[in-house]
Amino acid sequence: MTLAPERTQTSTENPRMPGGSVNSRLTLTSAEPRPQRPEFKKSGKPNPAAHLSPEQIEEIGRELDALRAEIMDSRGAKDAAYIRKVIAVQRYLEMGSRAALLFSGVKYKGIRPMWWLGTAGLSVSKILENMEIGHNVMHGQWDWMRDPKIHSTAWEWDNASPASQWKHSHNEIHHTFTNVLGRDNDLGYGILRVDEDQKWALFYLFQPVWHVLNALIFEYSIAAYDLEVGGYLAKKKRMSEDEKAEFRKNAQETLAKIKRQATKDYVVHPAMAAATFTGSTRHTLTANIVANLVRNVWTNTIIICGHFPPGIETFEKTSIEGETRGEWYLRQMLGSGNIRGSKAMHVMSGNLSHQIEHHLFPDMPSNRYAEIAPRIRDLMERNDLKYVTGSLAKQVGGVYWKVVELSLPPKREGTTRRATILRAAKKALKTKSSGRRY
Repeated sequence: MTLAPERTQTSTENPRMPGGSVNSRLTLTSAEPRPQRPEFKKSGKPNPAAHLSPEQIEEIGRELDALRAEIMDSRGAKDAAYIRKVIAVQRYLEMGSRAALLFSGVKYKGIRPMWWLGTAGLSVSKILENMEIGHNVMHGQWDWMRDPKIHSTAWEWDNASPASQWKHSHNEIHHTFTNVLGRDNDLGYGILRVDEDQKWALFYLFQPVWHVLNALIFEYSIAAYDLEVGGYLAKKKRMSEDEKAEFRKNAQETLAKIKRQATKDYVVHPAMAAATFTGSTRHTLTANIVANLVRNVWTNTIIICGHFPPGIETFEKTSIEGETRGEWYLRQMLGSGNIRGSKAMHVMSGNLSHQIEHHLFPDMPSNRYAEIAPRIRDLMERNDLKYVTGSLAKQVGGVYWKVVELSLPPKREGTTRRATILRAAKKALKTKSSGRRY
């Protein structure tokens, strides 16, 4: 089932929650009236919601609750037919592409047509499986159909990351703490500085390189991220034996999944091609490598456009203390960005081109996001809130520029960026020579 914000649990103890509803995934620590938002954040940047009173924010929440109820109550046969059609198309496309690759060694007029056909089809198939099907099924968007074959508790996707670990890091952590500095690890994945409020370190100087490498091997990066390898390495000495045992168990699960995926794509299917006596083993192998690369780069591209383009807001840890439902909605709207494009592009992005709508309602069927997008935009514009959207080229360009720009330290009075970099480099060398960890 989805791990989206709980909307049915009720509380009679918290008078701030309209209708007594609470978001069970957030800690509501105070029953005091919410204060007016400050005009500026601690970093000195303008607060984009400072003009809204607590009452206005809760009214936004009530309007979004009503919109959600309207759409969820109208789910039916048309929606079910949509996801079943997408799954059928993806499966036939994969089977057809793999069949074509059995003959990928055949050359005709200097080219290998079945290699190109099979590789393109397999790339599209893998993208569909990951984005419009896997991501959304595991959000529980189709659990209401009560089809055990299309259910968040049963779906295992064509990806290096085990579904159970992905659902924890994505559904539970990311969607709860969206763009909260120090709480949402999706904000740069621990290797990128994508907001001015993130502290600069020498490591980020090379982040344009990390960024490209991360895109190429994205499924393995996500597997390591879901496994929380970085946290394990940083806290290993302080972890209890039970925590270490839990990590080892999860690591074994991840390695087993990676082994299954690699065996399927890089051993079984190339071996099957050998049986056709067309000499296509090598070409089938390269086709699978290319298809996975294409899927990795596309998936990474769509995801970075959802939270890293210019105009996206981040939030301080203290800003979510006692957060109300209306404030949670507000954070999702300001912390996400959309991509304009054709219907085909929306399907290929898993409808994450409607990232704002997805973050507001992560368990809503993805085919309904386009329907509510104009109403969400109208709501935000009526409340003088920026609805971040743009073409794919604009959003991607903005993210890559930001990655390059934020690889450098911030400008400070009385010093230069070059001097800051040199000081950080000297400090790192001194720390290393003294044997301490930098």
